[in-house]
Amino acid sequence: MYNILTLNKISPVGLDKLPASRFNVGDNIENPDGIILRSYSMHEMELPKSLLAIARAGAGTNNIPVNKCAEEGIVVFNSPGANANAVKELVLCALLFSSRKVINGIEWVKTLKGQDDADKQVEKGKSQFIGPEIMGKTLGVIGLGNTGGRVAIAAAALGMQVLGYDPFMSEEDAHAKFTHNFTYTTDLNQIMKQSDYITVHVPLTADNKYMFNKDAFALMKKGVRLLNFSRGELVNNADIKEAIAEGTIAFYVTDFPSKEVLEIDNVIALPHIGASTPESEENCAAMAALEIKEYLESGNIQNSVNYANCYLPVTPGKARIGIHHKNIPAMINAITSVLGSEQLNIPNIVSSSKGDFAYALIEVENLNGKAEQVKKDLEAIEGVIRVRIITEG
Repeated sequence: MYNILTLNKISPVGLDKLPASRFNVGDNIENPDGIILRSYSMHEMELPKSLLAIARAGAGTNNIPVNKCAEEGIVVFNSPGANANAVKELVLCALLFSSRKVINGIEWVKTLKGQDDADKQVEKGKSQFIGPEIMGKTLGVIGLGNTGGRVAIAAAALGMQVLGYDPFMSEEDAHAKFTHNFTYTTDLNQIMKQSDYITVHVPLTADNKYMFNKDAFALMKKGVRLLNFSRGELVNNADIKEAIAEGTIAFYVTDFPSKEVLEIDNVIALPHIGASTPESEENCAAMAALEIKEYLESGNIQNSVNYANCYLPVTPGKARIGIHHKNIPAMINAITSVLGSEQLNIPNIVSSSKGDFAYALIEVENLNGKAEQVKKDLEAIEGVIRVRIITEG
C-alpha cells in the first residue's frame, strides 16, 4: 500500500486513477510515499524521509524545491500539455480584449446604470473604446511548445501573421508543424522589433528572468500588446511601467498580479486563471496521478523535471531495482559489480541522466532473500543517493 498526500484540492478524476486497493490517498496522510499538489508552496516544508515522488498537477514547478528533491532522490513530475488548451483559449481571449478595450468598455457602461438616457450616452461615448482588429497583425510567439504552439496555430487561423521563436525547436521542425501564416526566427530581437502583439510561453529560469526589460522595450514598435501567461518574473515591472507611460506598450495582460502591477495603468491583470477550467484540472490531475503511480509501482520515470525519462517494460516474475545516483563516471560498473557479487543475473538495465543526477532501473533474477543485503551494499557505493527495491520478483 502506497501513501499519497494531497496538498491542494485535486480533481477526483485524477485521484480515481489511484486504486484504493493499493493507494491510501488524502490530505492528512503521514509518512507519504508520494505527494500530489497544484500551487501549494513546498519550499518551507520539511520533506518526509518516506517521500519518493512529487507530482505537480500543472506545468510550472517553481513552488517545489526541485534541486533539493533531486539531491535526496525524490522524483518531481509535472503535467506538460495537460492544461495547454485552457491557456491557449485564454490567450486568444486576451488578444481580443487587449485590442478592443472590451474590459474598459464594460466598466464604463456599468457607470450608466440607472440613467434614463443610457442608450444615448453609449452612442456618444463609444468612440473612446475604438481598438484595432487582430487580423493581418503580427503576433510574436516566444516558445512553441504545448501552449505556444497551439496559440500560434489558432492565431494563424484567425488571420494573424505569426512570428515564432523557440531555441529548442529546429527551423525544419517548426515549418513542418506550422504551415499557415507562419515565419520562424532564431533571433529573439526580431520578435521584439516586428510584432504588434507578443505572447510568451516559456518556463522561468535564471537566464530569462526579466527578459522583458528596458532593453527589450526599446526595440519594440509603439503600441505593442504584451501577453504574459507564463510567469510574472519574466517581465520587469518597473520597466514595463515606464514603457506603458511612453506609449511603447499599449496594454499588458498578465495572469500574475502583484502589488506593483496592479498600480500600473493599461494593465489587465487576471487572477492566475489560465488553467482554471474543469477540463484542465481533470487532465492535469489524471496525468499527475498516473505519473506517480507508474513510478511507485514500476520505477519508470516520465515527465520528471529533475531526473531524465527512464523506461523499462515490466516482466512478470522479475525483480526491479531503482537507483538514484550522482552523474559521475563508473557508476554503472560499480552497481553491476555489487549485483554480480550476489550472483544476480541482469536481464535488462536502463540508465539515464539529467545534469548532475542519474537514475538506473535494473531488472534482476534470484533476488529473493537477498534484497536487504543488496540494498545495503548498493547504498554503500560512493555517489549513490537512493536505492529502491521496487519488486522482489
